[in-house]
Amino acid sequence: MSETSVSQQNFLQKKRQHKRIVHSSRFLILILFLGIWEFTASKGFIDSFIFSSPSKVAACFWSMVCDKSIFLHITVTLYETLVSFFLVILCSLLVTILLWFSPKLSENIRTVSCVLNSLPKSALAPLLIVWLGATRTTIIVAGMSVAIFGSILNLYTTFINADKEKIKLIYTLHGNRFHALMKVVLPSSIPAIISNMKVNIGLCLVGVIIGEFLAARNGLGYLIIYSSQVFKLDWLLMSIVLLCIMAMGLYALINLLEKMVFKKVLTIKIECKKYFCNFLHSVFSSYFLNNSIMYLMPFRSRHLPNLAVRYVNNMEKYSFMLFPIATLFGTN
Repeated sequence: MSETSVSQQNFLQKKRQHKRIVHSSRFLILILFLGIWEFTASKGFIDSFIFSSPSKVAACFWSMVCDKSIFLHITVTLYETLVSFFLVILCSLLVTILLWFSPKLSENIRTVSCVLNSLPKSALAPLLIVWLGATRTTIIVAGMSVAIFGSILNLYTTFINADKEKIKLIYTLHGNRFHALMKVVLPSSIPAIISNMKVNIGLCLVGVIIGEFLAARNGLGYLIIYSSQVFKLDWLLMSIVLLCIMAMGLYALINLLEKMVFKKVLTIKIECKKYFCNFLHSVFSSYFLNNSIMYLMPFRSRHLPNLAVRYVNNMEKYSFMLFPIATLFGTN
């Protein structure tokens, strides 16, 4: 027992050391890049007017902080990105669930989604301006258009690839398609949903910047296009740096959400396993011993014994199915 604990401590220590090395390496690379950039710009190896320098970018940022104009641009871009992101997640989930419930509809919609997903979204922005006007709604829709079609396709592929045996077990226990969705499809799709969120947050930011290029009077996208027109390249590079920091922050928030969700899911699995394992074992055991389960539930499927044997013999492997099974038992 002591040897195991010591080996575990050594493993955790190596993991922590590896993380420290990775973070230190990233910080050193950033410092090295900024140092080379500043040195080459100050010594004239690169044109400081075109490429600027870290000191000029920092001075530009501080001047805009002092007059508080930069906060308006950051707030507008962040608001439009978050609104488009949440709308993409909500709409893609609803559309994917609808397509999963209606296979005939999905055969037609999937082709349209593939075509729209392959279109260059920057070509849609002028059309959106004509339809919706140069408003904030246009920018939010532009942000959604970059991410929503790919999100629908990815989520639908995840939904239809859910474990068929688990869905068959739900139907065997007199569950319907809604039970299969809530107990099997959606829980098994949580990793894919979070992965889509990681991709969509960046795509929504890109779409919002495209919309701000054409239909905004404030925001980081507007600041980029305006500074390029008047050759204030310090503003341009400062806006790009702020966008990078914003993207990193949003991605870090989703990573934090992912850790919280998976920690909660793991806790639920352990609790369900402890609470329902004896229940499921006793019910299935009674069926194989004296067929008394037939008096508990009106099963008429000849597939039940094979499925029951499979899940009882692999109870550790399929312990995450205990909660939906017990829920259906309770409804009967």
